[in-house]
Amino acid sequence: MTKTNQHTILKTENLSIGYASKKANTIVTSHINMVLQKGQLVGLVGANGIGKSTLLRTLTNVQDKLSGNVLLKGENLETYSNTDLAKTMSLVLTEKIASKNLSVFELVALGRQPYTNWVGNLSANDLEVVNRALNQTNIEALKDKKCFELSDGQLQKVMIARALAQDTDLIILDEPTTHLDMYHKAYILKLLQKLVKETHKTILFSSHEIDLAIQLCDTMVVMTDNTVITDTPCNLISKGVFETLFPKDLIAFDNHSGSFKIIK
Repeated sequence: MTKTNQHTILKTENLSIGYASKKANTIVTSHINMVLQKGQLVGLVGANGIGKSTLLRTLTNVQDKLSGNVLLKGENLETYSNTDLAKTMSLVLTEKIASKNLSVFELVALGRQPYTNWVGNLSANDLEVVNRALNQTNIEALKDKKCFELSDGQLQKVMIARALAQDTDLIILDEPTTHLDMYHKAYILKLLQKLVKETHKTILFSSHEIDLAIQLCDTMVVMTDNTVITDTPCNLISKGVFETLFPKDLIAFDNHSGSFKIIK
C-alpha cells in the first residue's frame, strides 16, 4: 500500500487520461500530478473540450486510466470494491435523474444505499444523516415535494444533499452550475464553500465559472493544452496561468481584478 500524508484525500502520480482502443490509445492529457487535501474546496477549470469530464470520470473509476496511479486516502483506486468506494467518494453528475417521481426525501435517502441492509431499510442513524443533509442544504421545506416539481437550482441542491447523505470524505461534482442563472450559479458555489467549512469534507467540482471559482476555492486545478496545474488561486494568478487558457483575440485575464475582461 502506498502511504501518503494523513490529510491527503486524493493524489495522482503521472496519470495519463484518454481513450483506449485495440488500435491505439488517444491521450487527452498526461503527467498529471495533483494532491487534494482534506477540507478543501477545489475547482477544476479549463476551456471547452480540454478534458475536464474525462479527468473526473477517471478519478471516480468510471473510466479507465491509460497509465499512472490514482490514490484515494493512500490506497490505489483500483483496489476499492464498489461498496467501499461508495463509502469514500460520492459523485454528482450532470445527467438527469432516472425518476423524478421520487420525493426529495426519497432521493436524498438514496445516498444511504451503501450502508443500508439488503432490504434497504433506513435505521435511526440513516434518518438522522438524511435530515442533517436536508438541513445543511436548506431544503427541509422541499422534502415532501416530487422532484419533477423542482426548479433546476432546487434539484441541484437535492443532488448535493444526496451526496452529503452518502457521508463520504470526497464529493465530486461535474458542472454543478449548468443551466443555472448567474445568481443560482453563485448560490450553489457559495453553498459548496459553506459545506466544506461545516463538514471538513473535500469537494472537487468542474466549472466554466472561472471568476467565481477564483474567489471561492481554496485550490484550483487548471487544465491547459500542455499541462495540468494545481495551486491556490493567488499563486495561479501570480504565475500567469489563467492568461494561457483562451486565445487573446476576445478576452484577456486581468491580474489586478482576478477576472476575465472582454477586449473592446
